[in-house]
Amino acid sequence: MAAPVRGLQCALKKSIVPPLVVILGATGTGKSKLAIEIGKRRQGEIISADSMQVYRGLDIITNKVTAEERAQCSHHMISFVDPLVSSYTVVDFRNKALALISFMNKLPVIVGGTNYYIESLLWRVLMDEGNEGEGKKGGSLDGKAELEKLGGAELHRRLTEVDPEMASMLHPHDTRKIARSLQVHADTGVPHSHWLEEQRGQEGGDVLGGPLRYPDPCIFWLHADMEAIDERLDRRVDQMLLTGLIDELRDFHLRFNQQKIQDQSQDYQHGIFQSIGFKEFHEYLTCPDETTQEVRETLRNQGVCVCLRDTPEPRCVRRFVELQLSVKSRTIRPDISQYLKIQARRKLVFRKQICCKEKTMRKTPC
Repeated sequence: MAAPVRGLQCALKKSIVPPLVVILGATGTGKSKLAIEIGKRRQGEIISADSMQVYRGLDIITNKVTAEERAQCSHHMISFVDPLVSSYTVVDFRNKALALISFMNKLPVIVGGTNYYIESLLWRVLMDEGNEGEGKKGGSLDGKAELEKLGGAELHRRLTEVDPEMASMLHPHDTRKIARSLQVHADTGVPHSHWLEEQRGQEGGDVLGGPLRYPDPCIFWLHADMEAIDERLDRRVDQMLLTGLIDELRDFHLRFNQQKIQDQSQDYQHGIFQSIGFKEFHEYLTCPDETTQEVRETLRNQGVCVCLRDTPEPRCVRRFVELQLSVKSRTIRPDISQYLKIQARRKLVFRKQICCKEKTMRKTPC
């Protein structure tokens, strides 16, 4: 952790002050701790970019920073959305976070979490600069929710009709992204792929997206071996259980989810209810009153194992981390130290070639 902080300090000493610092990486790589260290040393304030931590409740299972950690450095964008709200979007997050940054007289340190939340702050998104989020917001969200109820095959067929280019880039099972593209077309009358192409063509844009919102941001992409992450996750789970994870889940269920289940309107796909670690305890939280203590304990332990522990069953947190690491391995640039070694070897070979040519020229008569 010391090396990234020293790198930032060197940049600041040279008066290369970044407009903001971004820290991202897979779960368990130490993002929050690094953010606090940078915030403390550089008089910064932290903006959480986590789609689950914006909601009030489930502080333990969503791994929010503790009161002690928040006392070390100011944190924003945590626990301010009602847990019954299922329509909080990345546009809502972006607008609120940008307003915070614009009025912040300290170094913003963005940490997450949710990569598309971070992307919304780093890059300008053309279709969101006034075509979305105003007037049509409620209708758009309702329409997207209705679309998501359709099967992936039907959604993909509809997208193929209105935007074949976008359909060719999306997997038929990726219902959310397909619904999003259909929503963009319905709201604007323009295919989503056309918006993205125009965005890439803006000044400062490239094949990956539109122009940066802030020039020269300082971005730390944390990485750790899966073995090290496993150890950290095990310790984190132990700490979660000690600090009252089960009581938190039970209380949240009684306050917000029990009535939904009785009304058969429970939804584990939107809002905070999709948090990893809540739906996995559904059987335990909904067992009848006459259920024996032994059965309750079994259901409780199954929830812990399926979600967090090393068992033959799917391990949701680790599966999520492995997915995060696989995505990052496909997009992250090669290790710069290896690049420098390759360049050094190339220079050495080049110098040897020059020396050989010089010796040959000396031996060759004029």
